[in-house]
Amino acid sequence: MFGWMSRLGVRCLCRCSSFGEEEEEEEEGEEKGRRNEEELDQEKEEQQEEMMTMEASGRSRSTASLPPSESDGPPSRPPPHWFHTLQTRRVKRGRSNSDPLGGKDAEPDFQWRPGLQFGTANSYLNLEKLGEGTYAIVYKGISRINGHLVALKVIRMKTEEGVPFTAIREASLLKGLKHANIVLLHDIIHEAESLTFVFEYVQTDLSQYMTEHPGGLHSHNVRVFMFQMLRGLSYIHGRRILHRDLKPQNLLISYLGELKLADFGLARSRSIPCQTFSSEVVTLWYRPPDVLLGSTHYSTALDIWGAGCVFIEMLQGAPAFPGTDDVMEQLRKIWAVIGVPTEQSWPGVSLLPNYRPDLFSPSPPLQFQSVWKRLSTLPQKTEDLVESMLLAPPRDRVSALGGLQHPYFSSLPPSIMHLRDNVSVFKVPGVRLEEEVRDISTASRRSKPPLTKFCPGTLVRLRGDLL
Repeated sequence: MFGWMSRLGVRCLCRCSSFGEEEEEEEEGEEKGRRNEEELDQEKEEQQEEMMTMEASGRSRSTASLPPSESDGPPSRPPPHWFHTLQTRRVKRGRSNSDPLGGKDAEPDFQWRPGLQFGTANSYLNLEKLGEGTYAIVYKGISRINGHLVALKVIRMKTEEGVPFTAIREASLLKGLKHANIVLLHDIIHEAESLTFVFEYVQTDLSQYMTEHPGGLHSHNVRVFMFQMLRGLSYIHGRRILHRDLKPQNLLISYLGELKLADFGLARSRSIPCQTFSSEVVTLWYRPPDVLLGSTHYSTALDIWGAGCVFIEMLQGAPAFPGTDDVMEQLRKIWAVIGVPTEQSWPGVSLLPNYRPDLFSPSPPLQFQSVWKRLSTLPQKTEDLVESMLLAPPRDRVSALGGLQHPYFSSLPPSIMHLRDNVSVFKVPGVRLEEEVRDISTASRRSKPPLTKFCPGTLVRLRGDLL
């Protein structure tokens, strides 16, 4: 009997114990629920504070221009850590060259820095020096605001001279230029001893690209590059801006193949018709004959000649008129191809300051395909476009818009002619680059030992005069 009672007591004690454990579990569950609700409320408050901080940062004072967004409505979800441009309010134009993750979310350990603002030096971190020019040093950097790669052009200021006029000109022009084929200026940082331009990071330039692919580029790729170059020129010429320094080093190439006009230090706005300019512009190999002869009344045809020289260089793999540092020697190189001009072929040429017919023997113009052999292997419309760009009288040269409408580009999709300014040509279905025939970088990768890890960044560098 006592054994039965003892067993019953044990059952009761066990049941009471289980009831006590269930009550404790329920109490613990309620406490956890309260903690979870508190944590959720705290997270919501933090997200709201972060959004308010981001909006305040977007409204903070900065010398970079921020165009309005396409939609001003409230976002459906908090913005991701990675944006497609540094501006928090900018028209989207697809995948950005500045986004190393290609639009994907950031790693979990990435921390957004809402307290940092545009226009301050501590918002960017230098990663490595890319090149150095006469007035500036270019660094590869990263934005501490959102982690985007950027190109930092640090311009040294001399105490007695202040800010170089080329920097002021470049900043004033680029602030108003928003185009897929023009390098994007994100931010400007003004300090006591330096002025820093923050550009989108673009992987390489046309000069380096041609070095990697010697002997001339694929004819299709030349067509795509030329279309983008003329598209960018048409945009700035329509706003009465002259670049005045077109050359392969100033044409940036992204990993997608996007070509972007860069280095607007010598650019000028033609706000007054027939304004007198300096004749000491454009690198000598890409300078047109009218400017070599001392003309100071030039217009958009100045850039067209430079674009034509780059056109030939992409096809041939060598400069069109590789002269020396002497103006007369450069003229001899040009006259040997297009012929020595006369008043009959170029009315008004005898009035130019450097016109000296006694220094040059009369010579007729040559067929371009006899000088640049690759033209003979391509359709006639290729040579026709080159000839329309490399005419001695500047008023006879084709315009950038006229060049875009040339039959040379008829093989590209028709919709490429109707893109918005901020849309890349590679958004058009069917537009892509073909594989180059010669690729030094591929050969170097194959020649390396198997254990050596190839880093594409070792082949990508920007010179000091790129941006």
